Amino acid sequence: MVKAMSQTTQRNASNGLDHLDPLLQHRGRLGTLVLLSDADAMAFTRLRDLLKETDGNLGAQLRKLEEAGYLAVRKEFVERKPVSWYSLLPAGRAALRSHLKALEQLIDAAKV
Repeated sequence: MVKAMSQTTQRNASNGLDHLDPLLQHRGRLGTLVLLSDADAMAFTRLRDLLKETDGNLGAQLRKLEEAGYLAVRKEFVERKPVSWYSLLPAGRAALRSHLKALEQLIDAAKV
């Protein structure tokens, strides 16, 4: 016997899918916003180590988030070495909140 999906479940699933942020469907970009959501700022090397990304890949992903207005970057020298500090902007916080809400809708729709 095949059980039909209720209209509420269909609506929740569809709504969740419609509201996923395509930019945050990448592991590194989503992980970056999650990590920065609980920090004032984080150094590139710390993000790289926590996310287990290569320098090149993380740099490309951070650039996309910065271009979208989700992140701010501040560059400085510490002991004569360049350090890039990333922080979450209000638009990035709102995008993360919206994306997580959409994921929750999908999870709720998939509960068996």
